Formats: sequence, structure tokens, C-alpha cells
Amino acid sequence: MSHRSSDFTKIINAAENLLRELLNVPENYKILFLQGGGSGQFSGVPLNLIGLKEDGCADYLVTGTWSAKAAKEAEKYGKVNVIHPKLDSYTKIPDSSTWSLNPSASYVYYCCNETVHGVEFNFIPDTKGVVLVSDMSSNFLSRPVDVSKFGLIFAGAQKNVGCAGVTVVIVREDLMGKALKECPIILDYQVQAGNNSLYNTPSCFSIYIMGLVLEWIRNNGGADAMKQLNKQKSDIVYDIINHSDGFYSCPVDVACRSRMNIPFRIGKKEGDESLEKSFLDGASKRGMISLKGHRSVGGIRASLYNAVTVEDVKALAAYMEEFLKDHQ
Repeated sequence: MSHRSSDFTKIINAAENLLRELLNVPENYKILFLQGGGSGQFSGVPLNLIGLKEDGCADYLVTGTWSAKAAKEAEKYGKVNVIHPKLDSYTKIPDSSTWSLNPSASYVYYCCNETVHGVEFNFIPDTKGVVLVSDMSSNFLSRPVDVSKFGLIFAGAQKNVGCAGVTVVIVREDLMGKALKECPIILDYQVQAGNNSLYNTPSCFSIYIMGLVLEWIRNNGGADAMKQLNKQKSDIVYDIINHSDGFYSCPVDVACRSRMNIPFRIGKKEGDESLEKSFLDGASKRGMISLKGHRSVGGIRASLYNAVTVEDVKALAAYMEEFLKDHQ
């Protein structure tokens, strides 16, 4: 199927319309379907937005691996200010009273959910009027969001709304058209918006799959229903961790524990590698895979994206209780 065909036009338009409906996207925002994943937008955001003001600078909240990578990439294109004291470990969100916001910044950037460390914002940062940008790749459509509070939201589809290959960018119209001259044309938001995301051949199949997933979300109650389900699922796992007398431990501050990614150690605070290997082996025999923590932090990580059912989580919980009983 050609991406220029009327059939594909119906597919991409349907996906856009569903996104607008599910997130109540205002009319003065463009929705783009791009490639390069979330990491591509680590470059795309500064290339398009850091020149909004003449100082050519941006403020970054760095609360985990992904925001740290984004800030490092942005340094290639302008001045980056990390607005809070450097964290010893990525287990909390610095109190807003410690933030040093620059009113001359072109934008303030944060990652709404850090998958590696399990840190999630449950509030929208107050930027004092500066354009707000958020990477929502790992909690996109896991709950409602007020798009009007943001200048730009981007999200790789592969966690909650589809398969890898397409990245959604929702950008306010007045922020387009100010890209740096170094910006590759396929990353230029104004060019892509002017071509209905078809300047280059898009990831057609990924957009088709996204449309199906968006239909599923709508048919199952929309973002509000996803919020309730994701709270229910994460509560099940956190309850076992919290009532295990330290056998399971999550290092993240309770106020910012992620509903999407729950990292934990077994046996002791820093983890018992032998117990953790045994836990993973037993999980695999029960058909539970991808529970190993990210290589940079170790331990265990349960990812509870939209497609994970309550029944799936109850099965994990039952195994955690069984393992606790056998090894405590």
C-alpha cells in the first residue's frame, strides 16, 4: 500500500482523530507521526525549539537515564541548564523549591516517567510561563493529560499505544517555524506538519497498528479507564513490596513511584543476586518474561503498560507471595 494512497490517508487521519478525541487535543496543536523513536526527539526538540528566544538556552529536569540523555544531546544545539541540584541517585523528584528556572529559557523539559529507575511525575511542573516540553514515551495514554498545559509532548508508541517505529509529536502551532538551520528537514516540525507527516515515507504499518490500539483504548473507556486500571495494577505489586518486611524493597520515594515500571530488589536493600536469579528463573518457568531490571541498575523490574491485564499482574503477585513464603 502506497503511503500516498487514499487508503493510507484514511488510516493516518483516523489515528490522528482518535488521538485528538482521547486526549482532547486543542485545535491549535498539530499531531505528527515521525520516526527515530523518543531518542530522535532528544535532538528534534532543541533543533526546533531552542531558538524560540534569542539566548538559545533551555532548562532541563534530570530525574533518570532518559532525561539525562536528552539534556546531553541538547547541549549540541544550545545552552542547557539543569535546574536542580544533581541527584546522587535517581530515586526522587527534586522539590520544586530547589529549582532555578531561567525566565529566558526557550523551554523547560522533563521526562514524565523514567522507565529504568521507576520515577514518575504525578504533577505538571510549573514553569512560570515558559514553554513546557515532556517526553511521555512510557506513560502516554496511561491516564488523561491536559495537553493545553504543554508546548510539546512526544511519545514513542511502543510502550502503550502500539509497536516500535512511530513517534507521536503533539506541538502547539505557534512554536513551529523556528528551527535551527542545522535541523534535518525530516525533523522539522513545520515541514512535517505541512506534509501531513508524509514528507518522507512514514512507518505505515506502525501507524496502522497504533490506530487499532487507540480504538481499543477508546472502546475500553479511554484514558480515564486506563488510569484506573493502571493504579489498580501497580497497587497490587506495591502492596506486596510494602508488606514484605523488607524482603522486597523499592528504592523510589513513595511520592513518585511509577505506575508503569516498578523496580525492586530481593532479599536486602542492595539485592541478593542469588535470590534474584532464582526469582527470574522461576518466573520464566511460569511464562513471565522481561522481569530483569535494566543492566545499569540490576534487580527486578515489572513493567505494567496498558496491555498488561489485571489478571497478569495478579499472577505475578501470587508468584511474589509464593517466593516470599519459600525464601524469607
